[in-house]
Formats: sequence, structure tokens, C-alpha cells
Amino acid sequence: MSISNKSLKIYNSLSQKKEDFKTINPSKVGIYVCGPTVYNKVHLGNCRTFISFDLIVRFLKHIGYDVRYVRNITDVGHLEESEEEDKILKRAKIEKLEPMEVVQKYTNDFREVLNKFNLLSPNIEPTATGHIIEQIEMIEMIIDNGYAYEKNGSVYFDLMNFTKKYKYGKLSNRNLDDIINESRELFGSDEKKNPQDFALWKKASSSHIMKWKSPWGYGFPGWHIECSAMSHKYLGKKFDIHGGGMDLKFPHHDCEIAQSEAVYNQNPANYWVHTNMLTLNGRKMSKSTENFILPENLFSGESDIIEKGYNPMVVKFLMYQAHYRNTLDLSNESLLASEKGYNKLMQSFFDIDILKPSEKGNDKYKLIVDKCYNSMLDDFNSPKLISHLFELSKLIDDIKKEKEFISKKDIDNLRNYMKVFLIDILGFSTHKNIERKVVNKDKLIDALIDIRDFSRKKKNYEISDIIRDKLNSLGINIEDK
Repeated sequence: MSISNKSLKIYNSLSQKKEDFKTINPSKVGIYVCGPTVYNKVHLGNCRTFISFDLIVRFLKHIGYDVRYVRNITDVGHLEESEEEDKILKRAKIEKLEPMEVVQKYTNDFREVLNKFNLLSPNIEPTATGHIIEQIEMIEMIIDNGYAYEKNGSVYFDLMNFTKKYKYGKLSNRNLDDIINESRELFGSDEKKNPQDFALWKKASSSHIMKWKSPWGYGFPGWHIECSAMSHKYLGKKFDIHGGGMDLKFPHHDCEIAQSEAVYNQNPANYWVHTNMLTLNGRKMSKSTENFILPENLFSGESDIIEKGYNPMVVKFLMYQAHYRNTLDLSNESLLASEKGYNKLMQSFFDIDILKPSEKGNDKYKLIVDKCYNSMLDDFNSPKLISHLFELSKLIDDIKKEKEFISKKDIDNLRNYMKVFLIDILGFSTHKNIERKVVNKDKLIDALIDIRDFSRKKKNYEISDIIRDKLNSLGINIEDK
């Protein structure tokens, strides 16, 4: 089915409206997504962001774009506002490890979790520590253009001077007066021109482990400059999409825009895409309130909050049942419903292999497929896509029950489209062993019925009743005559 004549619309956080998607280079898309700060195990809120962008990348590729997907690893410089040390150094002291041991440990954890969700790897996964030179060069250009200053070996972005020409806070819609009023007396504020100026480079003490030589002495980069330097290196001065969680709008992404304007006199990305947060039982996920759950505990069921373990694909299915811009609540009820829905859709996909072809064709699936594509073209609307996939599931069930008829050619087309949406775009995985078990479900049921009949003949009614009750619980009604 051709969608070449239909326009993809993307919600742009900068304009706060849906816009027609137009790439800088024909048939190519450059996308940068802020990755994790690898100081602890990745939490589900982070996972939702990366799962959402996996859908976006998969769909862009499916409709013919050559995608360069860049997602960074922050392994230095993520400063806590009130302290000198970044998050990784603080964790290293707690765990009594070298900082790069902490980095490697939690980078491995991050990748393992995303692999369980069957996410595509980015084309490039740069680290902040691997791009110190690029960050220093960009800081030097900001200084040369008059928008940063050095003080006692640290370098700060001069917001007051910057706002004489540019607007700061484009994404968060904050003005400078509000930012000034909100500014607190933070570490090192006594050496800043203004409290709201943010660090581009921080001087490191002699005991500081993670430090590099710079024109201003030994130190380490600030958090915001990392993404600016890496995104521009691999995607150019201007690229198509910059993404991340909604919590990054301010200050991180506002600072990124300011840094790029200070160097290149332009916003770095045409489209800013932000995912919303994940809640747990109706409340914000928070370690301080113990209202959180790690992916590994969700998968294993080892949690006081969630009653049982769930396949990562079920969790992923739940996340796609809400639009990426909407808040999503994780609960026992929502997970159970998602498990049922996911199994239903996958069963329908496998059932295509047992459909009986007819001489009659069936065009109904084509109309539903068209609605599936339209949903994705409308700002990657996965909930609508899933609702239309259930329409295809109903059609498959009707064909299976011979309420509808379908030709061999249409069966092949239907199988292909279900694969496209479930496997290629939504990224669900099917292990061959699992697949074979599902496909042969009817044979297993027939075998159980035969065993039950044999038990009844031998007057072993206890066994026969157990089998009957189990089959009834699966929706297969057995009546004794």
C-alpha cells in the first residue's frame, strides 16, 4: 500500500503544534536523542523515552527514510545543581569503585534492558568522555562570540549578554526574569556574573579523578555542552529531530538551543520531540517515596508493587497503548489488560498460518491497513494503530470461523501487513520456539481432549474433570454427553 502521497505530521514542542515533516536532506533523517546518565540502573521512565523513539525510528525507516539515529551516553559532567560533583563521581564513592567502573557497569545494564525490549541500536552511541576535544572547541567558540566567560578556571554561559540578541527558554516558555527569580545560590555562584549562568566547564580540584586539560586549566565539561558538541559532530550544524523526555525541556534543552545559537546563530533542530512521564499506581515514580520499580523486577515479578512478572513485550505493548506525549500509568490492572491484548494480537498473527484459502478475495483488510498507516502518519499515534490492529484481529478470527472468506493472495498480503506493524514497526519479538507453540495450539488442545476421553473411558473422572476445567478456563467449553 502506497503512502507516498500522504504527509507525516510531527508535534513540535517548539511551536507547540503538529507540523508537516520536511527533512533537511531528501530521503534522509538526522535524529538525536538524549541518552542516560550511567550512574545507576535505568528506570522505566527512561525506558519509555527510548521505547517511544524506537517506534519513531522504525517507522521513519519503514516509509523509506535513511535514518542516522544518534543517542549519547553521559558518562561525566552531569552536575547536581547544588554540588560540585557530578552524579557518576558521587556513585563511585558510594560503591567504592573507579568512576569508569561505574560507567561501564551501568552502561551494560542500560543496553541489556533495552535489548530485552527489542529496541534497535542507535547508528552512533557517543560518550561524553570520548568527545572532550569537541566540547572544548565549542566552548572556545562561545567565548569568542562573547557569550561566555572564564572565572577561576571555570567557564560560564553569559545569559544576560545572550538575551540581548536571543530569547532563552524557547522550549519551556520561561522568560529571563522568572529564571532570575527562581535561581538559587548554588555552588560556585559567587564567581558567576549572575546566579542563572550555567557551567560550560568546571575547574577540577587536585583530588578530582575525572578531569582533562583545557585552555582554562584542568577540569571537566558541564552537562549541557556535551549533547550540543556530539549532536553537531555527527548530524551537522542543523539536523531534523532532537528528542528526549519532557523533563529535559528545562534546563537541558533550553541550554542546548542557547549554546547552538551562540555558535551557529540557529536552533540546532527543526523538530523538538518530547515524551511524557510514566506513573506507578497513579503517582509519580520516585525512589524517595519508594514508589518505583526497576525493569528487572517487573520482568521477574520480584516486587511488592506488581503482583507477578511480565514479558518485556507486554510492558512495551502497554507503553504503546498511550500516545508518547501523554502520561501513562503502570499498575497491576493495566499490565494484566495489556498481557491479554498483546497475546490476542500475537495469536491472530500466528493464526494467519492456519487460515483456509478460498476462491473469494477479501478487501476489508486493505481499508484497515490504510487506517493503520494514517494513525502512524499522525504523530506516531500508536494507540490508534493498536486499535486498528484489533480490527484486523477480528477479521482474522471471522475468517478462521468461516464467517468471512479470503484468497491465498490476500492471506499472504494480510500476513505481510501484520508482520510490518507488529514486528517491523512496533518491534515486538517472536522467538521461534514460542511461535511454534502458539501455531500448534489447536493440535495441543486436540491432544488434551483425546487424553480426557481416554481418562473417561478408564473411569478416571478426577483427571478428566481437571482437564475439562483447565480447557474451560481457556475459553474452550467441553460438554459431557
